[in-house]
Amino acid sequence: MKRALDALGAGTLLVLLAPVLAALAALVAIRLGRPVLFRQQRPGLGGVPFTILKFRTMREVDRAAGRISDADRLTPFGERLRSTSLDELPSLWNILRGEMSFVGPRPSLCRYLDLYTAEEARRHDVRPGLTGLAQVRGRNALPWPDRLRSDVEYVDTATLALDARILARTVVVVARREGITTPGHVTSDRFTGSANSARSTP
Repeated sequence: MKRALDALGAGTLLVLLAPVLAALAALVAIRLGRPVLFRQQRPGLGGVPFTILKFRTMREVDRAAGRISDADRLTPFGERLRSTSLDELPSLWNILRGEMSFVGPRPSLCRYLDLYTAEEARRHDVRPGLTGLAQVRGRNALPWPDRLRSDVEYVDTATLALDARILARTVVVVARREGITTPGHVTSDRFTGSANSARSTP
């Protein structure tokens, strides 16, 4: 049922939001250049990588110009895209393809896979989501241990009713622009592994 609702919802939104997607793509091309889309490998269901799609919010790395860090590369336009979550709209295609769901643990970076404990790695027992329990509890402002505990809690308690509550709360969080960044960072802080991890950092 959840997969059917995801496919129906994503397909419908892609059609209805086609003019918005086209306008945003044009703005990204003008303000940040091409490519318009940001593509990156992320772990999906079972930890199997897939290519996530988002609108670009940063300029390309340019060492000669001193544009290396996220802070140097993030523009005011890109910051607005992030703060409104409009940069996430292309991920509807990932949902339609079955690589993501509307609700689930946010897909993190592949390099973090070896840093999770066995318990934390259970976040990959469900499809990653556009939003999730951790996102409505603080997003990037939430410390990593709390984010991961929320992800595993979702895996253990997921229901369509919970998904509906998370989606409703997400609208409020996005409207208030809460938890967009980690304090002291322009985006999110880097996960370096849990203190009780049985695995070593690569």
